Amino acid sequence: MTRTTPARPLDVEALFPELAAFRGTTTRLHPRPGRPDLSASSVGGPMLWPADEPWPVCGEAHSRGHGRRPADIRRCRQVLASAWAREEAPGPTDEELKLLDELRREHRVPGASDSDPLPMIGLAQLYRRDVPDLPAGPADCDLLQVFWCPFDAHGPGRYDLALHLRWRRSWEVGDVLTAPPQPLVVGSDGFVPEPCVLHPEQVVTYPFAGLLPEELHARIGAWEEALEEEAEQSADESAAESIGYQYDLSIPPGWRVGGFASWHVTDPCPMDCLTCAAPMHLLLTIDSSEWDGGSGSWKPLEDRHRHRTTHRGASPTEVTVGRWGELNVFACPHQPEHPHRWSIQ
Repeated sequence: MTRTTPARPLDVEALFPELAAFRGTTTRLHPRPGRPDLSASSVGGPMLWPADEPWPVCGEAHSRGHGRRPADIRRCRQVLASAWAREEAPGPTDEELKLLDELRREHRVPGASDSDPLPMIGLAQLYRRDVPDLPAGPADCDLLQVFWCPFDAHGPGRYDLALHLRWRRSWEVGDVLTAPPQPLVVGSDGFVPEPCVLHPEQVVTYPFAGLLPEELHARIGAWEEALEEEAEQSADESAAESIGYQYDLSIPPGWRVGGFASWHVTDPCPMDCLTCAAPMHLLLTIDSSEWDGGSGSWKPLEDRHRHRTTHRGASPTEVTVGRWGELNVFACPHQPEHPHRWSIQ
């Protein structure tokens, strides 16, 4: 099934004609539970990985011998999905709650060393033929594969993520690795994605307000304040939640490729290539939620019946970034093989 983003509540270029010069596109991936195969773009699906090529591992020293087992995490999700799908008395029974408690136990890996090679988790693979805003890879590569370490214990503060991105030419892959290595335990269930098929949709997007020219930014801010005051003074309950540039008119939520990064948690930070100093472009956004914030106006038409309380309704991938945030991955626009950078919002 396709996914269709509703028309924006307002024509933002009619309000602020200068925005036309900053208009861009982004491809919403719309991951939804399914059974993707090797030849498909997916989140959490099988990776087109050569059998004779080493699987990505995390080599940074950090604790990796204590956590939840991926198989228990997946089983827990299956139990919950079945429980909430029941027409009569939806929700876990007492027996299911006991099983869930057992599945949520943490386990230790005897003899695990902080420096043992730790298999990374295949997070997503994207084919250029499927994703309009996916840039060209180095040397005609048509496939981008994304991995991460299932522990957030990296970097100076010991809380950062560890990513590995690999470009490849899909037509060169012969024998495929059918049973890739998996970590015995993970630091959090949000590191384990559920297999999802994608429904790419290209939509119009505009830059984060704080990166627009100062005068235009100020006018947008004044317009939003006026709308909020009008909503507060209105007796119409439907007007209680006003429309905003950030959450309704500029940058869509959810997994997406290309476009502009949101900086709603931190101030905008320059993302320059560490190799050639070129300003980097947003490559991929990995989001904890497919629709959230503001009026919820970005929820696809086909998902209007879903609510936040519906099991896996707004988080079909089961991926969680930080405390329910998003991960923006940046790439060098001139040399895509240069190291990537990322920011959590």
